[in-house]
Amino acid sequence: MVSMNATYGPIGKLSPQPWLRAPETLAVLDALTAKGAEVRFVGGCVRDALANRPPSAFETGAVSGDIDLATPDPPETVMTLLQAAGIKAIPTGIAHGTITAIVGDQKFEITTLRRDVETDGRRATVAFTDDWIADASRRDLTINALSATPDGDIYDHYEGINDLAHGRIRFVGIAAERITEDVLRLLRFFRFYGLFGRPQPDRDAIAACRAHANKLPGLSGERVRDELFKILLVPDPAELAVMMRGLGVFDHILMEAGDVGRLRMTAWLETRAIKVATVAPDSLRRVAALINTDAAGAEALAARLRLSNRQTLRLVTLAAPPVAITPEMGGPDIRRALHRLGPEVVRDLTLLAWAGELAITPRLPSARTQGWLDLLQQCDDWQGAPFPLTGEDAIGLGVEEGPRIGQAMAKVEDWWEAGDFKADRDACLEQLKLLFAGE
Repeated sequence: MVSMNATYGPIGKLSPQPWLRAPETLAVLDALTAKGAEVRFVGGCVRDALANRPPSAFETGAVSGDIDLATPDPPETVMTLLQAAGIKAIPTGIAHGTITAIVGDQKFEITTLRRDVETDGRRATVAFTDDWIADASRRDLTINALSATPDGDIYDHYEGINDLAHGRIRFVGIAAERITEDVLRLLRFFRFYGLFGRPQPDRDAIAACRAHANKLPGLSGERVRDELFKILLVPDPAELAVMMRGLGVFDHILMEAGDVGRLRMTAWLETRAIKVATVAPDSLRRVAALINTDAAGAEALAARLRLSNRQTLRLVTLAAPPVAITPEMGGPDIRRALHRLGPEVVRDLTLLAWAGELAITPRLPSARTQGWLDLLQQCDDWQGAPFPLTGEDAIGLGVEEGPRIGQAMAKVEDWWEAGDFKADRDACLEQLKLLFAGE
């Protein structure tokens, strides 16, 4: 355990926080303290409050962000206390001491204080404890080892407040030891540096990340994916990508990474350059902006990251676009793309193509910029154009079921698209008849 340099008593108070006094929070606190146990808020909610980044915008006082709590009570006791108070309790990670409490639409993660018994770089065997410093010492970063009582008294055992104020992202204790306990912490360092850090990064942390990057393939694809997606949503993901590439991190988790220029411009378009309601930061789009590969490479990456079938199709389509989206496209061409790919994918392709152009020519003529904006507007305006025929229409013409029907319907749909979707049902049916007559 890393406790020799720990600070013991409270060192200050949180400023008033809406989530701290929200009815949902108070209900959970009342339940957990019913038998006299000490309960503290831990981790992100305390850190974000000190950084003036509340878990979310509490417009009505309701909790709608991540609120984590810790208690010395074992998880079985936590379950009993919550249920006795009429609060839904789910044993989401009971072996590791975590219970999820649900009050209305709000979730709270309550974890029993822990100390590590054994670690292997991927998972830890833990024992429950009543030692708050032992629990803090097993956390990854100093800024994540903060805790606060319901009255707002702050406990900062490892100088996390000072680090937060100066943009220093440090591991608790010896950086190399924290990473070898759980290699995912290596990736978490970059995420929190992207969110809270300021140059220059901590030397010990950087050295440990470089030295242990080769352990990353031992993590599950799901854990790497989830952390990578969060990393790419930081305000300046391109600079973070440059750092990760320089330290050899991408050599082990994202070999497909290319030049960061398109990623930089994609993030700029999504957050600062344009005001389009349907354009927001998107982690999978940013992965596509960063990689340089073909369809097969994108499919292999999707398999490594354990993407869903839908995510895989989207990534492959963005990595190897079936159509080149440009402002020069005529109305019929863009409508055909919208019909075939859907407005979401065409929007993705528009943003990526625009970002790619900006990476080469940062200052575009206003007419060119307006052309890109017009494409996004067409995505927003697209109402869909359902093809007026079905396979039943072919069967109604006396054609036997089989692949012949699908092939014929595809040809008629191509003809209908080429005519800018103007042909009605009767015209399409006539075209189908002509096709079968020709055969």
